This record gives sequence, structure tokens and C-alpha cells, in this order.
Amino acid sequence: MTVLRRRSNMVPNILDTNSQPSTSDDSNAGETDLSAPLILSSEQHDTHTGIPAAVKEESSFRIAIQVFFPFLIAGFGTVGAGMVLDIVQHWLVFKEVTEIFILVPALLGLKGNLEMTLASRLSTQVHLGVTKTRSATLSMIYGNLVLVQAQALVVGFLAAVFAMVMGWIPQGKWNIEHGFILCSSSMLTASLASLVLGLVMISVVLLSKKLGVNPDNVATPVAASLGDLTTLALLAAISKLVYMVVRAKQEWLPPLIMSLLILFIPLFIYLAYKNSYVSEVVYTGWTPIIAAMAISCVGGLVLDMTVADEKYIGMAVFQPVMNGVGGNLVAVHASRLSTGLHTRATLGTLPPDTPFICFNIFKSFFGKDMAARTSRVLLAMVVPGQIIFIYSIKFMGAGHTSITFKLVLLYNAAALIQVIVLLYICNCMVHWMWKSGDDPDNFAIPYLTAIGDLLGTSLLALCFYILYIIGDRDQDLGD
Repeated sequence: MTVLRRRSNMVPNILDTNSQPSTSDDSNAGETDLSAPLILSSEQHDTHTGIPAAVKEESSFRIAIQVFFPFLIAGFGTVGAGMVLDIVQHWLVFKEVTEIFILVPALLGLKGNLEMTLASRLSTQVHLGVTKTRSATLSMIYGNLVLVQAQALVVGFLAAVFAMVMGWIPQGKWNIEHGFILCSSSMLTASLASLVLGLVMISVVLLSKKLGVNPDNVATPVAASLGDLTTLALLAAISKLVYMVVRAKQEWLPPLIMSLLILFIPLFIYLAYKNSYVSEVVYTGWTPIIAAMAISCVGGLVLDMTVADEKYIGMAVFQPVMNGVGGNLVAVHASRLSTGLHTRATLGTLPPDTPFICFNIFKSFFGKDMAARTSRVLLAMVVPGQIIFIYSIKFMGAGHTSITFKLVLLYNAAALIQVIVLLYICNCMVHWMWKSGDDPDNFAIPYLTAIGDLLGTSLLALCFYILYIIGDRDQDLGD
């Protein structure tokens, strides 16, 4: 029988095959003792390997089937987000308070910073048997929700401050009214979006496990499908509403909203700290989400500088699609790699069949191991998926540029470069974090999606610049 031991009051994250089964008092059978080993029943394991059946190696076909349909749904979610951004960029609040554009990648990145990290963490916990009892499941859900609320409010506030600074430096002046609009809109958007998406993530992970589907393959794409559209729609609606309130001479309301939300942060942190399933993340989970927010804001600065330039006409509708697809695919890869490490090795040591932190890029994509096989499957989805999404945008008449062969070619080249770089960085980063003793479920995805946002926005801007240089400047569509 395989025994899983908990580390630092956290959920179990290793398979200790050398440990002996422990006995437990039948009177406590309905409760989960966080200081005791967690024993999985023999039918949950492969009798030869001892690996939980849910995380045994899957065929490329099985991975593709389970990932592709959620990937398509996620892609259409990003198409919807792109159409929303294409519309709201012309709203008065976006024209007057242009710093909102800097907020867009940071807040859309919340799905990578928080929801995808939550999905990855929950997937690992489900694989390792934490949901065997109702009380443990409810405690895990409650702890993760209050943690995500605390993280969302902090990220929302810091993203707004960063956007204010980066937006005001070129102007050489401060606008306090814009600052309150940014902070209140950002924090309220982050809180509401994270609550809705967190509940959806928990439902998806638990339902996937019940239906026998690997949650690592479906949870993060679902987060991506809803995350961009929900967050962007909320940001646009809330910022417009707050802007209208300020224009109506009710300037006191945005600072009041901001102050109340700030007061909730210590409460959520305290509640998360008292929950055994997420208490360690309260100490260790801030660096990646804050660093990722800063990286995403740099991508937002690139977006802010390009949307008003005629060389980048039509770029806004493609930005969430480019970044969403890249972040979606790399999050699936990171979640699968993390679960594999949790089930094959002790945190801080690499599995015997993975002696290196980084492989050469050829081995990362053409090797015979599961990670390389997954990379090939995910990379094969990029071009077909992007073509579907591009022509969906064309079919719905969105955007301000025609879909030409040159645009499709350059766009897909940029998308391939983005995903290749992200998958390789993911392979190295997850193994490096594991070797360093940091749980990649909590650390990897925020960095990867933020890097994807910056890289995707920059490559997309380069595409439209090249199109402008070579004379592909058709601006008729959508005018």
C-alpha cells in the first residue's frame, strides 16, 4: 500500500513508497488528520508501479482528445474577450483614463496568477486523495477561496498603482481622480472575477475527477475560457460605472470602495492562514503573483503605446487571443509536469528518470518521455486553433483590419514562436522549482502566463508593424 505524507501542514505532495502503512482510529474515520499519512486504497493504484491510476502515463491521442475541446472553448472565450476589447477601447473612459490599457494584461493575467494556479493546486490535491472525505473537501474549498480573494485584492491594488506610475511618468503629472478610478475599478474587478472563476474551477476539478477525466487536462483551459471574457467585461463595465459616478460629482465613492476592499485583505489573509490546506501558500505564494503582475503590466505598457498608433490598427482584437492561447497551453503543460513530479519524487529531489533540470530544446520536443510527448501534442494545436479563432473573428465582423494571407502567416508564426518558447521555459522552470524545494503548483503558472503576455503582445505588435511596412494596411473591416 502506498502512503502519502504531508509536509508542513500542507496537502500531501509526494509518494513515499518506502513508508509503512499506519493505523488509524475508526472513530476518526470521517476526519482528515493533517499530521498523519494519507493512505490511498489499493484500487486507486497501478499494482506494478504504485502510481495513482489517475496520473499514469497517457497516450498522445488521449491527451489530445481531453485537451483539444476545452482548448477550443477557451479559445472562443479569448475571441470574445478580443471583441470586447475592440469595442471598449473606443469608450470615453478608455480614452480619458488611458492607463486602463496597462491594467488589461495584468487583470486578464489573474487567470494565470490565481485561477490557473488554483486549478493546478486542486488537480494535484484531487490526484493525491484529499477529497476522500466531505469535511476535508469543504475545508480545502473554503481555504482556497479565501486565499484567492486575498491574492486578487492585493494584485488588483498593486496593478493599479503600477499602471498609474507607468502611465503618469510620460505625462509628467499626477491625476488623483484617475488614480482612484483605476484602483477601485481594478480591485473590484479582481475580487468579483476571482470569486466567480474560483467557484467554477472547484466545480470543474471535482466533476472531472468524478467522471474519470484528468483534471490537469481540462481545468486550466476552462479557467482560460471564462477568465479573459469575464474579467475584461467586468473591468469595462465597472470602470465605466465608476467614471460616470465621478463625472456626476460623487468623487467620494471610488476612495470609499478602495478603502473598504483594502480593509478586507488582512481578514482574508488571516482566514487563509488558519486553513491547513493553504497556510503555507500564505507565506510563499506572494512572490510569483506580484512578479507576474509586474511582467504583465509591462506587456500592458506595450499595449497602451500601440493601440493609438495607425501601424497597429486592429491589433486589440487579437491581443487576448494570442496571449490566451499561449497561456492556456503552457498552463496545461505546467499542471501535468507538477502532478507528475508530486507522484514520482520527493520535493527537492528529481525523479531517477529525470536527472536534469533543463534538457536541450530538441529533447524537450522530440524526446520519448511524457513531457516531450505532451509538448508535441500541445504545439500541434497552435496553428489549427489560431486559424479557427482568426476566421471566427472575421466571420463575426470584428476588428479593424482585413484577414489577409500575410496576416494569417505572420500571426501564426508569432504564435508558434511564443508557444515553443513558453513550453521550453516551462519544462526547465517546473523542474528547477521542484529541485529548489518550491512547489510548482503555486509558483510556475503565474510566471509562465505573465511571460506569455509580454512575449505575445510584443510579437503581435511586431507582426502588425511588419504588415504596415510591407504595405498590408487594409483598414476596411469593421469601419
